[in-house]
Amino acid sequence: MASKNKALRTIRCRAMQACLLLLCILPVACKVEYRFNGASIDYTTTKTIQIDNFPIRSAYVWPPMQSIFQNKLTDIYAHQTKLRQVKKNGDLQLAGEIVSFDQFNKSISSDGYSSQVQLKMTVNVRFVNNNKHADDFERQFSATASYDASQQLTAVQEELVTQMTKDITEQIFNATVANW
Repeated sequence: MASKNKALRTIRCRAMQACLLLLCILPVACKVEYRFNGASIDYTTTKTIQIDNFPIRSAYVWPPMQSIFQNKLTDIYAHQTKLRQVKKNGDLQLAGEIVSFDQFNKSISSDGYSSQVQLKMTVNVRFVNNNKHADDFERQFSATASYDASQQLTAVQEELVTQMTKDITEQIFNATVANW
């Protein structure tokens, strides 16, 4: 009986230690998470964002790519800022186009055939900050993703475009409102 009570006390003590450790770590983790995902916007002067359609201007066109990109771009500003999205005359304005969507042989196997294929997506962005024109820019953002050459592009295209779109929209967000 005594050994059973001792075992219960040991379990309770370890549970208390784990809870205390979590209570110490949790506030720090929340603070770091907020800092790296937050935007640095002066909401007293900047209230709206205008995000124009980004048409596909690349030689290779996969039609769903435009809507996947457009939806992710508008979503990142809707979820991570308090900016109201407008059709025209936004305090911040984003315009541009998807300028390339290409595939390249990334690696060659010992038999001389491609073993890995790399996709690259590039988006040209024009950013205007109507409250601070010193922040205006025109820049290209790119992302890559690879797949096994034994697979057909059509089998992996949606997943890889979604992955590259996420990367590019995060780059755009960081360059426009996160200031890092």
